[in-house]
Amino acid sequence: MTDALKRLSEEGVAIWLDDLSRKRITSGNLAELIDQQHVVGVTTNPTIFQKAISQGDGYDQQVSDLAARKVTVEEAIRMITTADVRDAADILRPVFDATDGQDGRVSIEVDPRLAHNTKSTVAEAKQLAWLVDRPNTLIKIPATEAGIPAIAEVIGLGISVNVTLIFSLERYRKVMDAYLTGLEKAKERGLDLSQIRSVASFFVSRVDTEIDKRLDGIGTDEAKALRGKAAVANARLAYQAYEEVFSSDRWNALESAGARKQRPLWASTGVKDPAYKDTMYVDDLVAPNTVNTMPEATLFAVEDHGEITGDTITGTYEQARADLDAVEALGISYDDVVQVLEDEGVDKFEASWNDLLKSTQAELERLAPSEG
Repeated sequence: MTDALKRLSEEGVAIWLDDLSRKRITSGNLAELIDQQHVVGVTTNPTIFQKAISQGDGYDQQVSDLAARKVTVEEAIRMITTADVRDAADILRPVFDATDGQDGRVSIEVDPRLAHNTKSTVAEAKQLAWLVDRPNTLIKIPATEAGIPAIAEVIGLGISVNVTLIFSLERYRKVMDAYLTGLEKAKERGLDLSQIRSVASFFVSRVDTEIDKRLDGIGTDEAKALRGKAAVANARLAYQAYEEVFSSDRWNALESAGARKQRPLWASTGVKDPAYKDTMYVDDLVAPNTVNTMPEATLFAVEDHGEITGDTITGTYEQARADLDAVEALGISYDDVVQVLEDEGVDKFEASWNDLLKSTQAELERLAPSEG
């Protein structure tokens, strides 16, 4: 084992685990990852919960109780998932306290079926924050067109947010703008800005998956030479945008009122193509004040053979722009790629949510008490 995870933390990258299940909580595994692997946060999504609930019997007692109360399947899912998030938040509370609220965070996502409805997303975010009732929760809101105003509104209410499903640089700028707008609303309401936190989840590996597929379709040597370059380039340019926005006069005014920066979070950092090094989306995206949320396999791969050599983002912007320009020059539309990825992302989470509804319904029926 190397000290790669420790070095990553020392470089200012917060290590979060992209997974949660009741077994992970009750077995002591989450506490162990915090203690041994420098994990300081947890992210969840509908796919993670669908997998957790459909495996093993860790949820049987609660599902049996919910079935006895004859709750709807939607309510059952909310009770189950918020219970896990609450327990994980309690395990991470010492980290939250030690980092003055920066880390020790657990994210839970609004119902993905609401991704294109601003009002419903705001209502759902308020409900989730109330249900979990822990200061170290982040409510995940997708960066869809309808999600952007919802983010501003929810931040303005003093609720901390993890903005998810960001693929494009233009949309990321809108996300940062929504965060600043939300903080300005919160300030007008007299809220304590230092208590409001946010991360912006910029998705990485899926960009390579989509662009590589198109490069392979072109098939020239020039196209092949660009494989595996777009995702890291895109993320590095996002960090450049972050540096710009969070050194602006508008930001400085908010910071002097107590506001904290919205950190870029690298999401989807598990490598999908076996031709690439399995730690590339960690090794190549090291910079201060960032978060990298990793599936467990990536976390242990980094611990075993990650190459953490200091900041690998600052000063790379010219090359990153050149890499994306070269892809565009081959006739691959960046705007089309990021739109396809956003649409797919929303669809995938919605499909997982529907699977979660089905499997939870089946469990409610299986564990329902016999009448009498």
